Amino acid sequence: MKKVEFHRKIRKTHRWLGLILGIQFLFWTIGGLYFSWSNMDEVHGDHQKAHINPLSADIYLISPQEIIQKIKQKDSISFVYDIHLIQILGKPFYQISYSKGHDDGKKTQLADAKTGALRTALSEKEAVEIAKKAFSDNAQLKQVEYLTTTNGHHEYREQPLPAFAITFEHPTNTTVYVSSALGTVQKFRNNKWRIFDFLWMMHTMDYQSRDNLSNWLLRAFSIFGLFTISSGFVLFFVSRKKSIK
Repeated sequence: MKKVEFHRKIRKTHRWLGLILGIQFLFWTIGGLYFSWSNMDEVHGDHQKAHINPLSADIYLISPQEIIQKIKQKDSISFVYDIHLIQILGKPFYQISYSKGHDDGKKTQLADAKTGALRTALSEKEAVEIAKKAFSDNAQLKQVEYLTTTNGHHEYREQPLPAFAITFEHPTNTTVYVSSALGTVQKFRNNKWRIFDFLWMMHTMDYQSRDNLSNWLLRAFSIFGLFTISSGFVLFFVSRKKSIK
């Protein structure tokens, strides 16, 4: 192949690769700038989380074994995975995760840690009150939504369901997610997090779940990027003029 023809093909390949990859490179750059300049505490809403007073060490707590026996009276239980002591509106409760068998889904039972009385999942009123106490700013309630399902693009994806999404009238448009079954706040989501999440999706090129760094589209563009850089180097060397002695 003649040098002129080879030069032309390299230049054409480099131009089209640059055009195809240019937009993605721009998103990678914008995303990288936003990630590096963002305060992650603000993205995660940590600065908006109110201080929750701990329980007194002098408190009397019933044995979890008594609660497990009560669960057995109403449901089949063979395995216990976790027992957590939590607060629900200032009162101590046990959060017990169990299942009937290895292949059965986990269930969660809430029980009063003082009396051992089993309780149902949170009501909407309780979830709203919990969200208000968890949110450090004094803001009016904007919207309450009860979630039973989410998709891969939802800001509460892959989190415990069902849950209440409690949104406040606030400049950050913050939503506090409270799991009705677990009885606790799960996530804070605000506008900074939503921008971060969108740019993260463009960065990973995972347009389904957003968090898969091994997807084939990202791999293909990474390889195309190497081809673009390599063709640029080749173009530089084949295009330079020979020095005159």
